[in-house]
This record gives sequence, C-alpha cells and structure tokens, in this order.
Amino acid sequence: MIALSHKTKQYLLVTLKVLILGITFWYIYSKLTHVDSLPLDTFIASLQYKSLWPLFLFLGLAAANWSFEILKWKTVIAPVKKISFREAAQQSLAALTASLVTPNRIGDYGAKAYFYPSEKRKQVLLLNFLGNVAQMTCTIFFGVIGLSIVIVSYSLSFSVFKIAGFIIILGFLVIIGYLFKEKELLIKGLSVKNIMSYVKGLPAVLKRKVFVYSAIRYLCFSYLFLKLLRFFEADIALSQAYPLVFTMYLLVSVIPTVFIFDVVVRGGVAVWLFSLAGIPELTVLCAVLAMWLLNFVFPSVLGSFYMMTYKPIRS
Repeated sequence: MIALSHKTKQYLLVTLKVLILGITFWYIYSKLTHVDSLPLDTFIASLQYKSLWPLFLFLGLAAANWSFEILKWKTVIAPVKKISFREAAQQSLAALTASLVTPNRIGDYGAKAYFYPSEKRKQVLLLNFLGNVAQMTCTIFFGVIGLSIVIVSYSLSFSVFKIAGFIIILGFLVIIGYLFKEKELLIKGLSVKNIMSYVKGLPAVLKRKVFVYSAIRYLCFSYLFLKLLRFFEADIALSQAYPLVFTMYLLVSVIPTVFIFDVVVRGGVAVWLFSLAGIPELTVLCAVLAMWLLNFVFPSVLGSFYMMTYKPIRS
C-alpha cells in the first residue's frame, strides 16, 4: 500500500472539499434556474406586493428548526465527546452541505464521522443513526395519523392486493432482519444485534432528549410549511392542512430519491395531496421552493464556510 505524506493528504482533502462545494452549488443553481414546474421568475413574481414582515417569522421558524437539530446532535454525540452548541452547529451545517447532493442525504453519516478520530467513527455512525431513527419515528408517528385522517376525509381508495403485498414485503424484511441479526453489516463489527445492544445501553435521559428534540423540530418545520402556504394565499384551515402536511412528510421520507429528483419528488407529492383540498399547484410549489431555500439552501451556504475552514483531526 502506498503511504501518502501529510501534505499530499491535505492537498487531496482541499480538492475533495472544492469538488463537494462545486457540486453542491451547481445543484442549487440548477434547481433554481431549471425547475420546469416552477420557473424562478414566477416564484419571484409571486413575492411582489406582499408584506415583508412574515419573512422574519419564516426565518425564525427555520432557525428554530435547525437549532433543535443542532441540540439533538449535541446531545446524541455526548457519549463520544461533549461539544458546545457552536461546535454542534458547525458540524451539522457542514454535514448538510456535504450530504445535500447524496441520495436521501445519506452522506450525512460520513460527513459527521469525518469530524472525529478514526477509532471513534463507528460509534459516531451509530449515534447519528439513533438521531435519524428518532426523527424518522416522529415522521412515521405523525404521518400515520395524518394519512388515516386524509384517507377518511377524502375517501381515498387503495387496492387490497397492493396493501397485502406491502404487508407481506414488510413482514419478510422483518424476518430477514431477525434471522441475520448477528451477521455483520457493511461495516466490520456492526450487526443488528450489536446496534440494538449499544442503543439499549445508552442513558435513558439521552434517548428521551433526542426524541423530544426530534418531535419539536418536526412540529417547527411542519408549522413553517403551513405558514408558507398561507403566505402564498392558500385558502385552507389549519385543521384541514395539518393531516396533509403530515402525510406529505411521511410519503417523501419513504420514497427513495437521488439528489437530482429530490425537489421534484417533494413538489409532486405536495401538489397531489393539496389538490385534494383544492389548493392551486402554483401556491403549493411556491411553498415547497421557499421551504427548500429556508431549510436546505441557506444553511448549506453557512455550512460551506465551515467545511472549507475546518482542519481535520490527525489520527
């Protein structure tokens, strides 16, 4: 194996950072200028003659959303290292920037592990997994409630055979997981059994905090989306909108997407769901794009600065 000098590694690291940032900003630019369903000039035109004071509320809600995500990371990583809120913010935002162009933002795992010594990275991956599972649990919990209300309210019908097929596939996956629980996963030393044992051994107060932060964060960005809909003149009551929003986040979370189609999938699901309530397509797409800017684009711009200035730990 060829050993690389420290200086060579530094050059390669800088090259990788520049490559990631280049792809990220190309991705953002392409989405803002080549979205067929909602051209950027149409979105900008929709903002004309609107009061600007709600923008401060939107920015505040987006900041609250990310504050609880940062608090969640600060809490969940504590068994490895106790870090400040500022450090947690830098790591979370830089990881967002690095993962924005990966399928379902799976790059977040590798990006956060990068901030810690190599011998700690398996533990970091497990703790990051716990944080994401907590967030997904909230999405499923509220999503199932929302989906149940939407099905009843709008008399949606589903094929019995498709539902049965889904249940069979889910049951099959559970059985496979149980049978192979002691087998190593893609990373040496990690198995379903080991992961469950590790999570079980974590302090109960830590796990409670992670789930509480996940739930509050979920409610923050759900409320932000509702306020954006109202801002773009959607005529819908909150009691009618909440089940649709919960269902939307459930569906976009379970549909695998590559980064090229991420915004398209979110927009398509939102348009279909809110069409049930008679909300115009343009209104929904404006809200989706504004949500994407507030929760992903602006934070990733901040994260790009820390990514370029961070010096990795030598291990």
